[in-house]
Formats: sequence, structure tokens, C-alpha cells
Amino acid sequence: MRLIIPESYDPILGLKETEMTIKMLKEHFEDGLASELRLQRVTAPLFVLNSTGLNDSLSGVERPVSFKITDMRDQQAEVVQSLAKWKRMMLRDYDIKIGHGIYTDMNALRPDEELDNLHSVYVDQWDWERVITEKEKNLKYLKETVKQIYATFRRTEYNVYSMHSSLNPQLPENITFIHAEELYEKYPELSCKDREDKIAEKYGAVFIIGIGADLPDGKPHDKRAPDYDDWTTETEKGFKGLNGDIVVWNSILKCAFELTSMGIRVDSKQLLHQLELSGDMDRAELLFHRRLIDNELPSAIGGGIGQSRTGMLFLHKAHIGEIQSAIWPGEMVDHCKKCNIHLI
Repeated sequence: MRLIIPESYDPILGLKETEMTIKMLKEHFEDGLASELRLQRVTAPLFVLNSTGLNDSLSGVERPVSFKITDMRDQQAEVVQSLAKWKRMMLRDYDIKIGHGIYTDMNALRPDEELDNLHSVYVDQWDWERVITEKEKNLKYLKETVKQIYATFRRTEYNVYSMHSSLNPQLPENITFIHAEELYEKYPELSCKDREDKIAEKYGAVFIIGIGADLPDGKPHDKRAPDYDDWTTETEKGFKGLNGDIVVWNSILKCAFELTSMGIRVDSKQLLHQLELSGDMDRAELLFHRRLIDNELPSAIGGGIGQSRTGMLFLHKAHIGEIQSAIWPGEMVDHCKKCNIHLI
């Protein structure tokens, strides 16, 4: 059982106050994100047919929850793991204009997650996607978008503080940018997770650029699916990648804390290149991939922002199960209860 127990943990908000504040936080962040990035809300699927290639394969080893639909000749469907590819198709199908986009509530099941303070079988995100021009597919535009999202985080954090003065804001005024290769060069002897801890503690909030491509040790900072984020384009200083994660320092758990993963999306050329690198060329014949290869889909940027993660950070909670209702090992529930961590 992987579990961090903060010393003398005493939650600031009780159960009822927590539920009320979660509602306010979600509404405030959602409205702020939509305004900042010019997004309109759309309805998203809970499951998709596995023959479409729309489901997210994540790092490639997670098993999607699947089932057969009796009235559709037993076609196989999968509960979504994320909506990265579905959203891009919707940009075209909803005829979204350049500079505008969509967002939705994404609810996923990931049964292969290792359950701990930060990870649950149930995943809830704000998934968003925005149409961009070819000229905007660059590092400068990526950073500008990151700053807009980070500003929304800070405004929401302050709004929570205005309701509960004991929930002191912790995010620094500015977010720091660092490439995964630069982070490797700083701490080559550390694991990727320990590097994140070091840099997040130092700066409070960082955006780690270029996740998916191999670092000098032959391993990526973290794995990324080959068919949505662009992690192969060379940028400044010869580094690769137009994607990344916003990672902040969690003062309750004393560790790095990922809030969102996002990036500029692949075009047809990058898709084929990344499919070849990952050994997934068979995906090229699936519905989403064919539409992208045939240049039917717009250039885009997008990502997923953890809803329960955001609530956990701003409400100063020690476990994601204090924010969402899910299933946990019995020994974890018992141990948390003894330590004043009450899982919903």
C-alpha cells in the first residue's frame, strides 16, 4: 500500500463544507477556463467503440474497461480513458473557428492505476481542445496558453481563499518553464519522479516541456501516446516536444503534484512518425487516424485538467478520496481513518 500520511493531519474543512466548496470551485474554474481560452461546453461520451481508435491508450499498457453491446451485434465498446482524440474530431464536426474551442467533463475509469493519495480508479477532468493556426504550432504559443491556464488556477485558488480564509493560497505568482532534458541535465542521478519533486519544491509551479521523447539515458521523462501530443518536433536548443505538464509543489504531501497534461497536437506527418517510433503503425487504419492522415482535422492544442486534483490542492486535502467518491482497499480506508483522513 503506497500512502503518504502527513504528520498531525487535521483537515480544515468538514464533509459538508468540503462538498459545498468543491461545487463552487468547479464552477469558478470552469467558467474562468472557458472565458480565458474562448471555449464552449459540449457533451462527451462515457464510452466509445474500440474499432474507432478514439480511446486514449495512455502509456500503452493500461487496460480499458470494455463490454459488448447486445443490440449492436455484440460490438465491443470501451469506457474512455481520456478524450484526447475525440475532442479533436469534435472541433471539425462542430465547425469550431480558429482561436475558439470546446471543453467538457470527462469521466474515465482506469483500473490499472496504483491507488495512493493521488491516484484513483475514477478520473474526472476538464478536457479541452482549441483550434489554432499552423503558425501557432510553436513553443511560444504553448507557453502563452500555459500561462492563461495557470492564471485561471490562481484566480480559483484566491476565490476559495475568499470563502475560507484558513485555506491560504500557495501557488507562486508566476510559473517556471523547464524542458525535460534540462531537468535531466540538472539531476541526472535522480529518477524522473525525484526530479519533479526537486524542481517543484524549488519553484512552486513548473511546466515541464517535452514529455514522450527519449532523454539522454534512452528513456522518456514519462510515456505519452503517439497519436495526440507532438513530442518529436525540435524546438529551442535542439530539445524536442511541444507538450508538457503543469506540476506544482504540494505542501501537505511534500511532493510534486501534477495538475494538467497538455500539448500542441500532431499533424499527419508527426502522427505517422510517432506511430512508427512507438511500433503502433497498425493504428493508422482506424477512424480517427485516417481522418487526421487525410487532413480532415484542424490544427489544435488541448489537454486534460484534473478536477479532483485541483480540489485536493486548493482545499488542502491529503487524499484524493477526500474529494471524490471511489473504491479503495480496505486497509487503506482503515489506515486513513486512524490518521484523520476521512475518505468519501
